[in-house]
Amino acid sequence: MRYTRAALALVLVGGWFPMAHSDEGMWLLNDPPRQLLKERHQFDLTDPWLKNAMLASVRLNSGGSGGFVSPDGLFVTNHHVAADSLQKLSAAGRDLLRDGFYADARDKELKCPDQEINVLQDIADVTKEVNAAVKPEMTAAEAFAARRAVMGRIEKESLDKTGLRSDVVTLYNGGLYHLYRYKKYTDVRLVFAPEKQIASFGGDVDNFEYPRMNLDVTFFRAYENGQPAKTPHFLKWSQVGPQSGELVFVTGHPGTTQRLETLARLKHRRDELLPYTLYRLRTLEAALKQYGEQSPECARQAATDLHSVANARKAFSGQLQGLLDPNIMEQKQAAERDLLLGAARAAEPKGRSAFDDAMNALAKVEAVQAKLRGFEKAHALVETGHAFFSPLFGIARHCVRMGDELPKKSADRLREYRDSNLESLKYQLFSPAPLYPELERAKLTASLTFLAENLGGEHDLVKLALAGKNPAARAEELTAGTKLFAPAERKRLVEGGAQAVAESKDPLIQLARAIDAEARKLRARYENEVEEPERQAYAALAAVRFMTYGSTVAPDATFTLRLAFGTVQGYEVGGEKLNFHTTFGEAFEKSAKLGGAEPFDLPKRWLDGKDKLDLKTPFNFVSTADTIGGNSGSPVLNRAGELVGINFDRNRHGLVRNFVYTDVQARHIAVHSKAVLEALRKLYPAAPLVKELVRQ
Repeated sequence: MRYTRAALALVLVGGWFPMAHSDEGMWLLNDPPRQLLKERHQFDLTDPWLKNAMLASVRLNSGGSGGFVSPDGLFVTNHHVAADSLQKLSAAGRDLLRDGFYADARDKELKCPDQEINVLQDIADVTKEVNAAVKPEMTAAEAFAARRAVMGRIEKESLDKTGLRSDVVTLYNGGLYHLYRYKKYTDVRLVFAPEKQIASFGGDVDNFEYPRMNLDVTFFRAYENGQPAKTPHFLKWSQVGPQSGELVFVTGHPGTTQRLETLARLKHRRDELLPYTLYRLRTLEAALKQYGEQSPECARQAATDLHSVANARKAFSGQLQGLLDPNIMEQKQAAERDLLLGAARAAEPKGRSAFDDAMNALAKVEAVQAKLRGFEKAHALVETGHAFFSPLFGIARHCVRMGDELPKKSADRLREYRDSNLESLKYQLFSPAPLYPELERAKLTASLTFLAENLGGEHDLVKLALAGKNPAARAEELTAGTKLFAPAERKRLVEGGAQAVAESKDPLIQLARAIDAEARKLRARYENEVEEPERQAYAALAAVRFMTYGSTVAPDATFTLRLAFGTVQGYEVGGEKLNFHTTFGEAFEKSAKLGGAEPFDLPKRWLDGKDKLDLKTPFNFVSTADTIGGNSGSPVLNRAGELVGINFDRNRHGLVRNFVYTDVQARHIAVHSKAVLEALRKLYPAAPLVKELVRQ
């Protein structure tokens, strides 16, 4: 949509209305919505409340959130967030993901091979310092390099000074830059997990649906120096849980949203990126299902990958449905128009300058999309790694690139190899977690085939990757010949640097080396032709937004700690009113109605123990709080800061929240705190765990 100042002036004659207030927002903890909470909910958000919530909230490197619930390092998250660790702690004949686990004494808690958690300690605004490094006369490539260098320097200086993990986070797509400092824990041990049957009751059928009846929780404990970590900031466990209409808060780490993207960028996402992404996910899902059908052991090996891919496929399908809805696109167009109107209303000459800046920024983002279409697939396949769906290739690429990058100054390296991230990267790289050759071969076969399907068999990159073989034969060669299954070999290559990598005959190392030059070219092109121009354009739009709305619009999600809030309330679908919570009894009723068939089969423990339970106990509940992917495992808190639930999903109406917020039917779904206690007390031999939760 092209806008002119004259056309907007005509709209102004009829008046202009600012954006309506709602419970929308994934708010920064250093800029919380105090006034909004006071006006809408008569709640005073105090510094002590906020500090305790911040220091009790946990980010997991497996991609989710959690919260400390005792002073001895105990924290809770979702079972599906814990699935990666449960899978890695399992083996043939011992399936913790399927069967669950409980350590009734601390010396029985199982150490996870590569789980890292981060706890935010403080935030500093470094916007001026980052922006000062970029000069007006710089080319896009020079600006990107200068920005990367100053961000790397800030992170290294912070790490050296504090010893804390330090990340410069881009907010408002380039409008602000904040330095986040985290305390890290790398000794994380499994305490309790229920059976998968009840953790994900309803499986893929009920995923992103409601009503739900899931015990989607897992407990871990953080350790320091071999002892349970001392965590004086924790969330007291509510034995009552939330009531209808109650104000609740979610403290977690939402992944990514696109609410501040321009209409042109969203159209590109709708027409180019999402169709490609769904094609890829469906391809991988089919391959993983086929592999899992070979035997029970194959099904166990593929379970975590299959859940992740299927969940992503359903989430992205919902996003595409949202962007194909004319009402959603009209809403985004109206928001863009309102931003321009706000600039046009400003006093001259400020208004003219702001309007012109916004118009130029919108045009720049639109122009970028045209450039991106020319190489987006090649970049995604080769640099992002979609053509090599295996952790083995990721390991090989890291070994190759670390040989080149580590001799450089931290600020000059690719960002994933900066000093502030290096320890965490090596922790993952040298993980003893098992990898399964046949599974990796099946995944590589599927993804190499996907590469050829997208670029064509005669494409130079396809020929380079396949090395004269078909995808199945090439995958067999790569997995049969590699030594990278062994952590010791990975460590040898990293410590040996570029020389060890150059001398390696490992086929995966040789593949990573062969495509690295082209992959780096694609990366540089993306950074210089897409990322930097968009960053500059969005920074200009952010300036107009700040001038028009102040700080009343939250930034897009960045997998950093945010505060969301809303009210506990049911909703209506097709004339049916859905209660704000479900009950244990409803789980038994649904299972019986469907004949106990998978995925509505309850664990034997639950069937045998049905008479022990209060079937009226609330199981899952919904609220209007603003959450997306990454919020899985987030604590849900009441006004007193007590934990009343553990967020685990959105309903299908909430999938559109990546682009726009709505509370008409969209809800996030959480496990009720009372349900967890009822199950632990009456079905699982978990008295010590219950005592730790309620003794506070």
